[in-house]
Amino acid sequence: MELIIGGAIGLVAGTVVAYLIQITMLKKRNEQVVKTAELEGEALKKEKILQAKEKFLKLKEDHEETMKDRERRMQSLEDKARSKEKAVNQKLEELARKEKDTDKIQTELNSKLQANDLRQQELEKLHQKRVAELTKITGMSTEDAKNMLMESLKDEARTAAMVHIKEITEEAKLNANREAKRIVIQTIQRVASEQAVENAVSVFNIDSDEVKGRIIGREGRNIRALEAATGVEIIVDDTPEAIILSCFDPVRRELARLALHQLVSDGRIHPARIEEVVAKTKKQLEEEIAETGRRTCIDLGIHGLHPELTRMVGRMKYRSSYGQNLLQHSREVANLCAIMAAELGLNVKIAKRAGLLHDIGKVPDEEPELPHAILGMKIAEKYGEKQDVLNAIGAHHDEIEMTTLISPIVQVCDAISGARPGARREVVESYIKRIKELESLALSYDGVNSAFAIQAGRELRVMVESEKVTDLRADELSFAISQKIQTEMTYPGQVKVTVIRERRSVNYAK
Repeated sequence: MELIIGGAIGLVAGTVVAYLIQITMLKKRNEQVVKTAELEGEALKKEKILQAKEKFLKLKEDHEETMKDRERRMQSLEDKARSKEKAVNQKLEELARKEKDTDKIQTELNSKLQANDLRQQELEKLHQKRVAELTKITGMSTEDAKNMLMESLKDEARTAAMVHIKEITEEAKLNANREAKRIVIQTIQRVASEQAVENAVSVFNIDSDEVKGRIIGREGRNIRALEAATGVEIIVDDTPEAIILSCFDPVRRELARLALHQLVSDGRIHPARIEEVVAKTKKQLEEEIAETGRRTCIDLGIHGLHPELTRMVGRMKYRSSYGQNLLQHSREVANLCAIMAAELGLNVKIAKRAGLLHDIGKVPDEEPELPHAILGMKIAEKYGEKQDVLNAIGAHHDEIEMTTLISPIVQVCDAISGARPGARREVVESYIKRIKELESLALSYDGVNSAFAIQAGRELRVMVESEKVTDLRADELSFAISQKIQTEMTYPGQVKVTVIRERRSVNYAK
């Protein structure tokens, strides 16, 4: 029992001692933490004081620099004020000298005027004396002599005036012709334009000849799909790193070129992808045409043009007139009209607007059987153009009577632009007209979806709708078109007519 009690007492004493030791260690640790915190606080305080001092010094330097700049500006202003004051004082002194000189001149003039008055009085007395003597000698009164003199002077003046008027009229005619030639020649000289030449071939450059095989596809299916989608003949020959795109229509050539570029860049070339890319490229090309029209109007300073007219101006980039690019021709005519109107003192903006739109009838989406000048006038009238512009468009080939001064200017500038050596080629225009007639002839048959003349008009590819045209009807259609071409058209060599009937069934798995 004593051992148990002794052990318990020892345990309690050990516990108390351990507790006291722990309390002592905690106190020491707390004191150490407090000291550490005080040291860190003191260091942080010193750091903040140093930062505040640095910021104060920086602000002080900025303030001093600002004050120096302000003093420099004030000094500069004071110098300018002194120079202006000095200039004003010099001008005041100069004015004072001029005022003295003016007073001196005024005094001299007054003295001369007085002398002139005396002389005038003397001359008046002498005149009255001579009139009295003449009246006494001739026996006529002053009024009678005056009337006789006036009658004789009238006759002489009338005769001299008639001669003078005749001379002035002849001189005016000569000067008018000379002035008109001067304005025309000066207008031509002030416009420097390139000699534009259009052709029916574009070259598409490729990185390597390996791409040619991918463009052709297995058994030529890719190239056939591309030709069917764009209506452009694609010639893949031995020409290194180049593919030839042949078509009379520049819009189609550009569409094929852009589609080929995207297909080659993407690397995926197959019929379905070709049709997708051609459709997307056609939309992009329409946007580019609209942007070209807007940029042209901005360059020429023409504002308020209807969006549809702006789009038609952009389409001019891909049209030609006798081998001359139509957009370049219209821009040139607009600049020529502006120069000539300025020389004649007419409205430059109206002249420039009429010059740009004068051939708008050559680029409609549909081409009715109307002269392009009349068609262009109707299109411009539809989209709200003014009467001066309408008359200039319709009369530039004398289809209607000219009623404004702008109309002959547009006609003359159109002739100037087209008459330059090498500007136009009649052969190209007749060739394009023949190709368009080939396509129009095929499109006139029922069931024809599209028609493309390729190989410079030696082949006509006709796409028909499979629902409306049977295989037997396709054979008959090919024969009928070839016979109609043979009887109604003039063409070199022979024309191959190919009718293509294709049926597609499309569904979507959702």
